[in-house]
Amino acid sequence: MASSRRFLWLFAALAIIAGSLWYFWLGANNKAPEPVTAPVERIDIEDSVTALGTLEPLNYVDVGTQVSGQLKVLHVIEGEQVEEGQLLAEIDPTIYLAKVEATEAQLENLKAQLTDREATQVLARLQAERQRNLIKLDATSQESVEQADASLRSATAQIAALKAQIRQLESQLKEARADLSYTRIYAPMSGTVVDQLANQGQTLNANQTAPIIVQIADLSTMTVRTQVSEADITQLRVDMPVWFTTLGQPDVRREGVLRQILPTPEVVNNVVLFNALFDVPNPDGKLLPQMSAQVFFVKAAAEGALSVPVAALQPAARRAPQGPGTGATRSPRGSAERGDPAESGKRYRVQVLENGQPQERIISVGVMTRVNAEVLDGLAEGEEVVISGGQPSASAPQPNRQMRPRF
Repeated sequence: MASSRRFLWLFAALAIIAGSLWYFWLGANNKAPEPVTAPVERIDIEDSVTALGTLEPLNYVDVGTQVSGQLKVLHVIEGEQVEEGQLLAEIDPTIYLAKVEATEAQLENLKAQLTDREATQVLARLQAERQRNLIKLDATSQESVEQADASLRSATAQIAALKAQIRQLESQLKEARADLSYTRIYAPMSGTVVDQLANQGQTLNANQTAPIIVQIADLSTMTVRTQVSEADITQLRVDMPVWFTTLGQPDVRREGVLRQILPTPEVVNNVVLFNALFDVPNPDGKLLPQMSAQVFFVKAAAEGALSVPVAALQPAARRAPQGPGTGATRSPRGSAERGDPAESGKRYRVQVLENGQPQERIISVGVMTRVNAEVLDGLAEGEEVVISGGQPSASAPQPNRQMRPRF
């Protein structure tokens, strides 16, 4: 009997100890976590669409040849600066020079024949006039008159035929001289030789396509060809600001204005991409063709704006609480003329630390990125907003109390 009582007292003591440990452990877990806060501070905020682009010259020309033959002399090298009208290359002119000389000789032959026919025409005209005078005196026959007139008309027709042949040969001579001039290739614009596609001594065939010898580009202004996905292209508009950096100069920001959005897309691995073009000056010559660019199309931006982390924002009701009970204060950027924050931006709820306790407040937000949001109204610089943890002391609902275990 005594041993049974000892066992009951021992069991009761263990139960009390276990209950005490469970109570203190449950109470520790019910403590609210310390809130994580962030200060309201002034920073530059930019909402932008990012894309990848490639640099290319704004103005360039592929210099080719219109005649076939061996590239006899190449006067320039890749990377050389050239001026408009400068001699770039020479094609072997032997064949084209021979064609010019042969056509000139044929033309001289026809002109000599024309002179002979003109003399024959003069004689035929004199004979025809003589026969007409004699027929008036009945000193010749009508047949002789008609024969003289026919000879005159024949001489005139032969002259017309020779003149037509001469015009034809003159056209052929112009063509031959043009082909001969095409053997000397001149720069059509000033710029830099950015590519050399033919070598000295190479035989070029221009019968089907014009072979490209060099490419000349004006590198003073570059165009950035940017590929933008179909999900982002609707957010772009012509004349919007844009800036980019290159792989070689990641700290150098170069700015421009969107010039054109091409309507025809490119499909790469089932991804629809649209080309957006903008120009940028290149006075130092450090931007070169085919460079890669990280491009940012600026939709909205704010310099030195009050900001809070996006993680601190919560959707607000359609109507914000009014009056002094809200605890709202105007930021330095705000003014009394703003009225309802909904008029100047989107409304959100935030938890602001006041005397160590989070208080709910309605604010107005402008430019927003994935990280930060511009505060237009409702907060002051230096205030602390709650990102996670903590509960508002008055406006937010309190957590349910846990039932204490009973023994």
